Amino acid sequence: MAARRSNDVHYTLDALRAQAGPLLRYWWHSAPSRHRSISSAYASLIRRATAEHGDLIGEAGAEALVRSGGFRILHRTQAAMEDAIREAERLKASYDVPFAALSATELRVAEPSLKVTGAGAIHWTEPMSASDPGGLVEAYASLFRRCGGEIRVANAATLRRAGNGWSVQTTDGAIKAEEIVVALGPWSPDLLRPLGYRIPMIRKRGYHRHWSSPQPLRLPLLDGANGYVLAPMAKGLRITTGAELTKFDAPATPVQLRRAEEAAAELLDLGAPVEAEPWFGTRPCMPDMLPAIGPAPRHKGLWFNFGHGHQGFTLGPASGRLLAELMSGEKPFVAAEPFSPRRLPA
Repeated sequence: MAARRSNDVHYTLDALRAQAGPLLRYWWHSAPSRHRSISSAYASLIRRATAEHGDLIGEAGAEALVRSGGFRILHRTQAAMEDAIREAERLKASYDVPFAALSATELRVAEPSLKVTGAGAIHWTEPMSASDPGGLVEAYASLFRRCGGEIRVANAATLRRAGNGWSVQTTDGAIKAEEIVVALGPWSPDLLRPLGYRIPMIRKRGYHRHWSSPQPLRLPLLDGANGYVLAPMAKGLRITTGAELTKFDAPATPVQLRRAEEAAAELLDLGAPVEAEPWFGTRPCMPDMLPAIGPAPRHKGLWFNFGHGHQGFTLGPASGRLLAELMSGEKPFVAAEPFSPRRLPA
């Protein structure tokens, strides 16, 4: 990764300098003992992800937008496959995550559109995947409206103290409330800076593009040797890259996506690109890898819910439930302390 030969991570030197502090903290938290503690805390939230989504999916009538069956990680060499089996067995023993090890022949049967099946794949059997994430979010929003909620468009930068509460300017005028939640992902630190918070965050960019593959996959597939995911979506076969460390407002440099497209073309027929140009998003990663969920340290009525890294869509319902229970004074359904914003630097 340091030599940029791996497609998992791409970076620019000026971006490394700009994020040096958070990256060094990330490295410090990656020590085995600290990482075990972080993983244990994160697992408490992750293991509730599908159940919390499942409740909302049922109430929203959005079953057609998700699929069960898990996802697979393809390994191109026997050595990589053997390492992956050992790691999968460790994760099963530590976190009770079920999996199946598929041989190259079994993978070919499971995914007949693949031209190359390498040494096989690890099949993580329990996760769900969405064929249209935007459609699923809109279904949740419609459910929210049916339950009496309102959705307004506002300029978050207008957030101000207003007496004992807060106000923000919307397209229909100011809204005032006793309590407010900042859940703006990678934009959260900038919003909170005027209030005196210096939130350390690593911003990881990922690139995406759909392809009109004539024989799409049945389940999402991660190419372990080349750092990208192939996912069957409503708009086509999506290629999603790993992490690019770059400046927040830097122009697109889809180096990883080009490499991923070349590698993916070895596995199956991609067809033609659906979009003329790829798009990218920014993943907000905290130095200790845990999201910030809970009350702001120094402002009454201000709550945080951001920093989920690559897992914001996955953990939205679970972290939202945790935050709601904290705000209402209920007993949290998972231990809240590991996610407390009070752990962040002052």
